[in-house]
Amino acid sequence: MTDADAAPAELRARAEEYWETRLEESPLLASFLGDHRYDDRADDLSAKADRRRRDRWATLREQVARIPADALDGADAVTRELLLGDLDDAVRQIDLRVVELSANQLQGAHARLLMIASQLRAPTPEHAEMAVRRVGQLADMLDQAAVRYRDGVAAGRPPARVNVARSLSQIDGYLAAPVEQDPFVQLPGPDDWAGTEAWRSRLADAVRDELRPAFARHREVFAGELEAAARPDDRPGLCHLPDGPALYQELIESYTGLPLTPEELHEFGLREAQRELPAQFATIGQRAFGTSAPTEIFDRLLNDPELRYPGRDAILEHARRCLAVSSAAMGDWFGQLPQAACELTPVPDYLAPAMPPAYYQPPAPDGSRPGQFMINLHEPDGRNRSGTAMVAFHEAIPGHHLQLAIAAERTDLPSFQRLAHRHTAFVEGWGLYAERLADEMGLYEGDIDRLGMLGADAWRACRLVVDTGLHAMGWTRQQAIDFMAGHAPIEPETIAVEVDRYIGMPGQALAYKVGQREILQLREQAKAALGARFDIKAFHDTVLGAATVSLPVLRARVTAWAAS
Repeated sequence: MTDADAAPAELRARAEEYWETRLEESPLLASFLGDHRYDDRADDLSAKADRRRRDRWATLREQVARIPADALDGADAVTRELLLGDLDDAVRQIDLRVVELSANQLQGAHARLLMIASQLRAPTPEHAEMAVRRVGQLADMLDQAAVRYRDGVAAGRPPARVNVARSLSQIDGYLAAPVEQDPFVQLPGPDDWAGTEAWRSRLADAVRDELRPAFARHREVFAGELEAAARPDDRPGLCHLPDGPALYQELIESYTGLPLTPEELHEFGLREAQRELPAQFATIGQRAFGTSAPTEIFDRLLNDPELRYPGRDAILEHARRCLAVSSAAMGDWFGQLPQAACELTPVPDYLAPAMPPAYYQPPAPDGSRPGQFMINLHEPDGRNRSGTAMVAFHEAIPGHHLQLAIAAERTDLPSFQRLAHRHTAFVEGWGLYAERLADEMGLYEGDIDRLGMLGADAWRACRLVVDTGLHAMGWTRQQAIDFMAGHAPIEPETIAVEVDRYIGMPGQALAYKVGQREILQLREQAKAALGARFDIKAFHDTVLGAATVSLPVLRARVTAWAAS
């Protein structure tokens, strides 16, 4: 091997080591991705495991840093920068003890298990036996999480009361269902296996005797210790914790990848929510409803019975149309297209009440599971129709499915770039960019859908204001709800679910607008530099071509492409 080959080979080896370590440390992630080597294990959430992981990440980071950057070409230089950033962030998450703050309805151990349950499978008899052994490990995972939550309370970091309440609702919904319908019991097993009946009986026994009692113990920790210590609705933000302001700044940088302050993010959100978006609402509202007043437009969108769905089937049919039309059009706007299909899937009933209107599950890298556009059908009667197209284009095509399926299929890149999805501002910024792009692509059926697009943009602008308001400026939960109700056409129930999400996941909601702004700015700069030579397909392929990247890496890539 020549000296010129040594640095890239070393980098690829360290990148593969990082990914293999990630899978070993998170068996559930491995199983979700179709890697069944660890199907008899669960994630270890103990403080001891965190210390072990930190040592591994720190050692690996030192090894990567010693690889000379000037010995790498463009793609490998990107990999080195991303790998160093991922390792730094992994260490930071442990040092911040983020797990102590995860007692909520989206990041909690109970929520993670309930969300992943329907995504797992046992393709062979060997893996089916491993799944039975895993049940006890899942129970241990819940008990370990409870210990970390107690540690958080002892350190003056209790959860917010509303997040405790929503978590209890999830656990109660799970425990109320019959064991025969339990998602862990209904795990898909090997095809045409003579041992299926006996295996599923043993799986049901293990769930009944080990996992469900662990969920019940977990519930008692939430209902007793956490609820008693929880932050009330008038003080739900991190700023009310002893280390809250510093912690929030770290989380902002972790989710956005940029050194932004709460104050500048708050002002950015106010500018869009109070000035720029109302003007756009006025133009389309005048065309659709004969009024330019945002309050009247919001009232029509939320309360006009002609804009409501009659039930579940109507929601599904609208979403299917959106998926079909976007699938047909994507070849005109993207040079590289995903091979994996995107499947429309309802959110499981036991999760739906506490979940957002939709989300996306990427395809399994081994092809065993398509991408899944998960749509929430909870309380469908009277659901507002204006938001369905927007959310379909965000979550499916040209949004997350196109983005993440293309990333997974870039097998020439290291696995962590393809599959980790750690850079929230890039991932969610693309989803929000896709909502506007869909209008350019001619995908919206009319102005009602376009108003839904504006409503979603206003929603994300409000997130900047509300997230920073809650966690840096001392807002109450009701202040956050009132601001969103006044500046975006969102149903009250959805606003409550969303605000409670921001309370439980500080900083995450900021990533959407920050990422969208970066992609739009880069596109305008590239158009100005290239003039008539600007090619939208080539721009999109450049943005998505390195899989999941940080915003600084994205800027460097687009700038280099335009210059070349």
